[in-house]
Amino acid sequence: MDERNTYLIAGCGISGIAAAELLYKAGEKAILYDGSKTLNVEEVRSRLQAASGIVIILGELPENLLPKIKVCVASPGIPGFSPLLNQIRAAGIPVWSEIELAYRYGKGRVAAITGTNGKTTTTALVGAILKEHYREVSVVGNIGIPYTEEALKLSQDSVTAAEISSFQLETIDTFRPEVSAILNITPDHLDRHGTMEEYIRVKESITRNQQKEDWCILNYEDAILRRFGDEECVPQVAWFSGSRALTGGLYLENGAIISELDGERETVCYTDELNILGRHNYENVMAAVGICRKLGVPMDKIRHACTHFKAVEHRIEFVREVRGVAYYNDSKGTNPDAAIQAVKAMERPTVLIGGGYDKKSSYDTWICAFEGKVKHLLLMGQTAKDIADAARAQGFTEITFVKDMEEAVTAAAGLAGEGEAVLLSPACASWGMFRNYEERGRIFKELVRRL
Repeated sequence: MDERNTYLIAGCGISGIAAAELLYKAGEKAILYDGSKTLNVEEVRSRLQAASGIVIILGELPENLLPKIKVCVASPGIPGFSPLLNQIRAAGIPVWSEIELAYRYGKGRVAAITGTNGKTTTTALVGAILKEHYREVSVVGNIGIPYTEEALKLSQDSVTAAEISSFQLETIDTFRPEVSAILNITPDHLDRHGTMEEYIRVKESITRNQQKEDWCILNYEDAILRRFGDEECVPQVAWFSGSRALTGGLYLENGAIISELDGERETVCYTDELNILGRHNYENVMAAVGICRKLGVPMDKIRHACTHFKAVEHRIEFVREVRGVAYYNDSKGTNPDAAIQAVKAMERPTVLIGGGYDKKSSYDTWICAFEGKVKHLLLMGQTAKDIADAARAQGFTEITFVKDMEEAVTAAAGLAGEGEAVLLSPACASWGMFRNYEERGRIFKELVRRL
């Protein structure tokens, strides 16, 4: 008789808690495990609604536990080939991501969005558009609501928009969205994935289970994705471009977003009707339009949702204007390419706040984007010296080091004059100084509101 009848959830964060709750509610045996020796069992239990029904194990993983485990559900914070997951696989135990678990228990139609940058804005807009047309819509994933938290609530009539990170894609198995989108691929998380080739492979794996009747929305201006779409992508491809007209695709032309997806030219909307800034956001709109058209949403409802959509928190989010200086929170700019888009969106001379956790990124291209935009750079965190060295090598010398966000906001307020801007767009992760980019952004906004 097979003793493997228990699920092991590795990681006691938000997604791990949600996965454990899902399994408990589904009548499965579940063990919530975390290797951290600093966590407290009672504190973890206090975050569980089904507190009495889920076993919690912290510290070393008992060897005699493995023969009882049928599947390990790994939280996205655990690298796909960490010693823990290698040990579990060596014992013959499948490893699933929480996305995989949620997909297996969920119902209805699924759209899945990935890419290095723009995922959250695009997913939020897809959700807003879908809600114009469908009654049962869920917006889940890396956007902040675990897919596992919503899975058991879904019906055959549900439509789910899921933001999917590379961390979550590492351990999918049967996950098959009806429509997928890869917005762009630029270097990021190389500290986790090791090589750019592996990062690309993981991102593109969002399509691995899609069939010829499914769709994938791709950025024509991304050379990696153009090759993938032309040579390897199994589902049907719909392209979007911020730089050229595309027969049969979506594109930007003379301040208008144009769709030719249905064989005829339609104006979706004009960019000056949108409440979000920058060409990258116009590309996000195009991707969202492509996804929602392939899910059957009429163009008039798409147009209404797009022109009423507000910027996502922490993504080039206008905070307030103080003494003629506009303050923007782009704390979600956690890599150089995302931070480039924020700099490009600025229409005033800008004091830029950057720096944070070291993800082994290169900052040269980001600094090259400063020309004509950034008047002064304020740096904090682990990467401050590396960024400063890269900036000076590019001839940019208006640099000040600050010890924390409070000092950064105070210094920025002194440096920026009327008609100028202050932008928090760190080009780095928040770890080491803040719990996450949300906390970093909230602290920035609170300090700006005190000015």
